Amino acid sequence: MSTDLNRRNFLGNAAAAAAAFTIVPRNVLGGTGFVAPSDKLNVAHIGLGTEGIREMLPMMKCDELQIVAVCDPNKDSTDYIDWSKNGLANDIRKFLGDRNWRKGLDGIPGGREVGREIVETYYGKQRPSGTFKGCASYADFRELFEKQKDIDAVKIMTPDHLHATISIAAMKHGKHVLMHKPIANRVDEARKVLAVRAQSKVATYFMPWDARGPIEDVMAMVNDGAIGKLREVHNWSHRPVWPQYLTLPTERPPVPKDFDWDLWLGPERDRPYSPNYTHAVFRGWYDFGGGSICDMGHYSLWTVFRTLKLEAPYMVEATPSTASIITNQVSHKIRNDYSFPFASTIRMRFAAGAERGPIDIFWYEGGMRPRTPDELYEDNQELADEGMLFVGDKGKILAGFEIEEPRLIPEKRMREYAGPKPKPAPAERDDNAVPAGVVEWVDACKTGKTSGGDFSYAGPISEAFNLAAIALRTGKRLQWDAANMQITNVPGANKYLTREYRQGWEL
Repeated sequence: MSTDLNRRNFLGNAAAAAAAFTIVPRNVLGGTGFVAPSDKLNVAHIGLGTEGIREMLPMMKCDELQIVAVCDPNKDSTDYIDWSKNGLANDIRKFLGDRNWRKGLDGIPGGREVGREIVETYYGKQRPSGTFKGCASYADFRELFEKQKDIDAVKIMTPDHLHATISIAAMKHGKHVLMHKPIANRVDEARKVLAVRAQSKVATYFMPWDARGPIEDVMAMVNDGAIGKLREVHNWSHRPVWPQYLTLPTERPPVPKDFDWDLWLGPERDRPYSPNYTHAVFRGWYDFGGGSICDMGHYSLWTVFRTLKLEAPYMVEATPSTASIITNQVSHKIRNDYSFPFASTIRMRFAAGAERGPIDIFWYEGGMRPRTPDELYEDNQELADEGMLFVGDKGKILAGFEIEEPRLIPEKRMREYAGPKPKPAPAERDDNAVPAGVVEWVDACKTGKTSGGDFSYAGPISEAFNLAAIALRTGKRLQWDAANMQITNVPGANKYLTREYRQGWEL
């Protein structure tokens, strides 16, 4: 049997993994901290935009894995959008220890060849020769799965509309999957991802779990009766931090050189290329993204869903902002079903559970916030730009956006409270360290354990957020029959549960 097959059997079998680790200690193979090549996960990194590259850097510091392939429809360009002009390039230079990396770079870099160059440069610096040429580069993830037989796992960092398509393909090929949020930007697709996960033996990890907030402190106060029965959770974000377009693009610029627009569209309907669809602005379109709630709500609310044991909501309603445009000297309101609004509030209603009463979750974005609680007036304070508020029938707990530093309000109540006190805030995370989620996922890949971030836990929040997008898109309150996967009061809205697939891309 080949060495590669031995390694793959080792990675796919929990019992074999445990035995292998005890038979040959790593320090015997190559010193303390050494990980033999046969013990490493071979990973393909799919999606090399700005966030994909940014997250790939600390990931490569994990000695338990090796990136052996990169994949992106874009080859190499400097037309990306980011939060600073030189921030990403400087992060790459610092990571590689080369302040002259692509010296004179004009623009923001991204694409598969940028990713390959980073991978090979970084691994080369760790070898006596100073060079490394072992990272393959693909435009099409389907070709990657067909040709790259040595990969054990993938990380998916593509736009939202490709998540289901690629993750399902990966799992069907027996690859472990680490994926950015969301699971999918359609209800039907999310359910299909979870169905494939249930039938596969791979390890999956949904990355928002790595950023979960300390809800244990909140629940300790709730269970102690500090705010009575929990009725509502309010969560607000200053997102979006990208343009929201009022109208569809009308200009027809040429497709950039070495950018495969057809592959970028993937399962979505054909349309002319526009830079207003791609890179960091894709989240603003219903076809390609999931909006602000999908972008940030997974980080703040997934731990709430899990802790309160929420199932799918039975009702979702949304209040979007309005916008107007002048055409031929006449002003009229814009109402569309293709782009998310500038701002909105969303209400999701959940039935009572075995250990709690009914719960409403409110989401606010684009500068919207809940009304200032009377308790903050007493303290002469205002709500921060982002935060979370837990409302009971006898009090309130205010926290940061990801549930940081929860406290009873007003301040007098917190000072006088004799119950369990929140733990001190943890030290800030080191962005250069190997992400905790990567460590947990790698362990799950090697041992067969189900990680806390497994896809199987993400069904209710995926369903809720995708229904929120439909409520925004239709402007209607939705009654949801989860058992039959049907919106019962607005039949025409059911078409948004899935998408109109291009031929050959059906799931």
